[in-house]
Amino acid sequence: MTRLPRAFFARPVLEVAADLLGRHVRHGGVTVRITETEAYAGLVDPASRVLSRPTRHNAPVFGPPGHAFVYFTYGQHWMLCVVTSDVGVPDVVLLRAGEVVAGHAVAAARRPGVRERDWCRGPGRLTSALAVSGSLSGVDACASGSELVLEPGEADPGAVVRTGPRVGVSGPGGDGTAYPWRFWHDGDPTVSAYRPGATRRRSRPSG
Repeated sequence: MTRLPRAFFARPVLEVAADLLGRHVRHGGVTVRITETEAYAGLVDPASRVLSRPTRHNAPVFGPPGHAFVYFTYGQHWMLCVVTSDVGVPDVVLLRAGEVVAGHAVAAARRPGVRERDWCRGPGRLTSALAVSGSLSGVDACASGSELVLEPGEADPGAVVRTGPRVGVSGPGGDGTAYPWRFWHDGDPTVSAYRPGATRRRSRPSG
């Protein structure tokens, strides 16, 4: 088993987000080829305000690169991110989608009644197939013996990388021209569908 070294993650978040495409993530008896990612830069990104100040929950993002950051969203989904850049810089890459390349029987049991192409077609589905939960947050993927593995995979010389706006992000951070921080393999059936972020209306005061 060859893990991606810490130096791979100790780079600008946009570089890592693009370079993670085609790499493999392994956990819970399942291996997934990554086909879609999103970059989030806590100090300069309007979509990453939650990462800009340290809390007990987001402490891993201020630590060494190569660690996992897992959070719960919409009251039902775990999201798996990998910390990048330097210590103290809250930059992460969200693993959005992928293709199961090993552990198919295990993944099928975790995703009953779902088509194989959809097993990991979205960040919540990906964590479900990999059996990722909040207990994985802070785990060092670069450490020997770690339960979370990120490995080189096999490069596809014919793969075309596309960039665009991040899924479900509204406001300035959802501007695909200023922040084309979603990366995916063009034409891959496991890539999730794009949807823009919903703009929240301010509630009117009563009375």
